[in-house]
Amino acid sequence: MFKNQPKGLIPAALSNMGERFGYYIMNAVLVLFLCSKFGLKEETSTLVYSFFYAGIYVLSLVGGMIADKTQNYKSTIIWGLIIMTLGYVVLAFPILATNENTTWLLTLTCVALFFIAFGNGLFKGNLQAIVGQLYDDPRYAAQRDSGFQIFYVFINIGGLIAPFIAPMLRSWWLDVNSMTYDASFPAMAHQVLSVTDSMSMENINELYAMVSARAAEVGAAGLANMQDLQAFCTRYLDVFNTGIHYSFIASVAAMLISLFIFIATKKGLPSPAKKEKNETVTYTAAEKAAMATEIKQRMYALFAVLGIAIFFWFSFHQNGTSMSLFARDFVDTSTIAPEIWQAVNPFFVIVLTPVIMWFFGRLSSKGKEISTPRKIALGMGIAGIGYLFLMVYSIVMNYPSGTEFRDMITAGASVVKSGPWVLILYYFFMTVAELFISPLGLSFVSKVAPKHLQGLCQGLWLGATALGNLLLWIGPLIYNNSPIWVAWAVFLGVCFISMGIMLGMVKWLERVTA
Repeated sequence: MFKNQPKGLIPAALSNMGERFGYYIMNAVLVLFLCSKFGLKEETSTLVYSFFYAGIYVLSLVGGMIADKTQNYKSTIIWGLIIMTLGYVVLAFPILATNENTTWLLTLTCVALFFIAFGNGLFKGNLQAIVGQLYDDPRYAAQRDSGFQIFYVFINIGGLIAPFIAPMLRSWWLDVNSMTYDASFPAMAHQVLSVTDSMSMENINELYAMVSARAAEVGAAGLANMQDLQAFCTRYLDVFNTGIHYSFIASVAAMLISLFIFIATKKGLPSPAKKEKNETVTYTAAEKAAMATEIKQRMYALFAVLGIAIFFWFSFHQNGTSMSLFARDFVDTSTIAPEIWQAVNPFFVIVLTPVIMWFFGRLSSKGKEISTPRKIALGMGIAGIGYLFLMVYSIVMNYPSGTEFRDMITAGASVVKSGPWVLILYYFFMTVAELFISPLGLSFVSKVAPKHLQGLCQGLWLGATALGNLLLWIGPLIYNNSPIWVAWAVFLGVCFISMGIMLGMVKWLERVTA
């Protein structure tokens, strides 16, 4: 697996792993944190999440342009880590949200998310560009795809561990304060705290009876009236969210470790500016024209693949929005926090990457190598199979919209929740699809990108991810307003149509990148 790989690959991968570990701690809880911290509706919190997630990748274009212009990729990466660290420091402060401070506190939280997104934009694409530059050396050129697959495994080692941190610290802090975890109680607590004098006594009493019974299960005692229940709800939310704030301290530590690794090993990584000073070549007018034509064709190929990537990430990154809501609402998570299910995907990445590398290597040794564009097309089809499974299962179970299902639970109606195997099977399909698309997409970009635009082109790949992320809010919107099979059908259609378009372009892409 590591045979014939350049020495700089592992240090770069370790630095990226530390940064991803810190990022995924925050990412695993962000949507549910915004709901529990500020009482935001799910549609609003997923909209914030979508813009934040998109900002990470849009700002990678800025980071790529900065690094390409200065030809100082390493300093750009270091500044990215520093700025991200500042963002996590702001998130780590446990300030109780109240009616008086919610506006400025939510604004401060969004500013912190911007720091993380901007720092990530300086860091992510440029580190990927440096990894690509390692394989510009003819000795390692044939290992480019496998190198990016190894790089991707290290990303997911951080992603595997991270989702456990926030739930663990949150549960620990609740236990310290003689409370227990309940994923649905924060929403009830905000409902109790939003009671106004204009509400009828009948509605207030009904709400008190419903929530006080649940409050007794999570640590309340002797709630004689609505005022006592409101006091408990305020305290529960404070403790619940403080535990999450503590997890962001782990993100700060991860950023600092990543920064230390990169600074300690940066001398072993390529320095494009120095390389170009030693390479002065004179070209004829005909050679320059031929080079310009080739660059134009390669950029066309790049944008074609980027178009497909938009729809893959739109479908795949539902794991942080509609799939998080599905895990919370429709899956029995009585013993496992919903956020932890996000660790299933990186677990499969780590386990399946060696298998897929062996499979591709086996085909190559038999002269049946599959081109990178064709692998990407197959990946879209595999993602579609994952959503086909969810759609059929949801129809068979006759599941309504997420809103209707939650109302049924609140009203005490008998409901049938899914077993964990549903999420595991879904993530299996999506992970296989991811391994056919994401690391190989990075490899494809590094191969077709002109040398003087490598940071920008990696930023364009991440920019395509941003456009996909800007559409993430569509999933929860359909999920909450239609039978959930409709949401899965939309993603199924997106994946299969994208696969068909990609297959139609494969021969052209293979010619351009040969």
